[in-house]
Amino acid sequence: MTQQAWEECLHRVEQVREEIGKVLVGQRDVVDQLLWAVFAGGHALLEGVPGLGKTLLVKTLSQAFELSFQRIQFTPDLMPADITGTNILRVDEKGQQSFQFQKGPIFAHVVLADEINRATPKTQSALLEAMQERTVSAGGVTRELPDPFFVLATQNPLEQEGTYPLPEAQMDRFLLKIEVPFPTEAELKEIVLRTTSGQSAAVEKVASPREIADIQLAARDILVADSVLSYAVKLLMATHPGEGATESVNRYVRTGAGPRGVQAMVALAKVRALLAGRFNLAYDDIEAVALPALRHRIFLNFEGEANGIRPDRIIQEILAGLGHARA
Repeated sequence: MTQQAWEECLHRVEQVREEIGKVLVGQRDVVDQLLWAVFAGGHALLEGVPGLGKTLLVKTLSQAFELSFQRIQFTPDLMPADITGTNILRVDEKGQQSFQFQKGPIFAHVVLADEINRATPKTQSALLEAMQERTVSAGGVTRELPDPFFVLATQNPLEQEGTYPLPEAQMDRFLLKIEVPFPTEAELKEIVLRTTSGQSAAVEKVASPREIADIQLAARDILVADSVLSYAVKLLMATHPGEGATESVNRYVRTGAGPRGVQAMVALAKVRALLAGRFNLAYDDIEAVALPALRHRIFLNFEGEANGIRPDRIIQEILAGLGHARA
């Protein structure tokens, strides 16, 4: 990518941030992490209590990039065909009968899977092929999904009754997990003023799917020194119980992060470096993406769950003890 093209990309990204800021108050870190996921070509899981603007954020993002958008409200009675589509019987003017595939809402660039943990595991698994292969198989035919394709899912951390926790294999398909914080007092005031007045902001299209692809390609070319890559691998290995692991890992962790964890860290760190104006990866990039890339890939044992231990605490302790591994 030339210097001029790179500066144009950064300008587009800043415009996208400004468009999102027209309708969403605060949440700068959440917006940044969602953009990392988009430019790294992965899916994101957003977790936060209701009313924090998660749906609004995803919808606004699709508008700013002029991407098609579909929202699926996950409920216990949602069936896989409600997501992927199904064959329906058609009868033409001559009375001839034939089956025709009716596409489901998964056939969109951006799919918001709202409260994904409210659907049964059977329905949740319907997303697996779409998220990994970016195809949908039905009636013996495999169909391509639009390019780019992102699943941005939400779940409520408070209400657990009537929910189905995502299986480990599906959690691993999300490139990162974004925790959406509660707004500050000043942000709450601004939200009230914006939502109770007669004014409404219109989101403009400021970037295109082609520009997403350009940034994705540029991010892949970011250089990674062997020492930085080794640091990322050591960080991932330190999430597993065993000799040399921290006391918290050995006591509270059942299973550490799999290989997709380090792939996710490097992919996200490359995007972070690119958007910061650098063409090489730094240790700080790896550390900045460690929490969102690993927190949903570390699974606690019974003692960890019973004591309310959070994976973020485990990761932060590992980072604090890995300082010697930085060259």
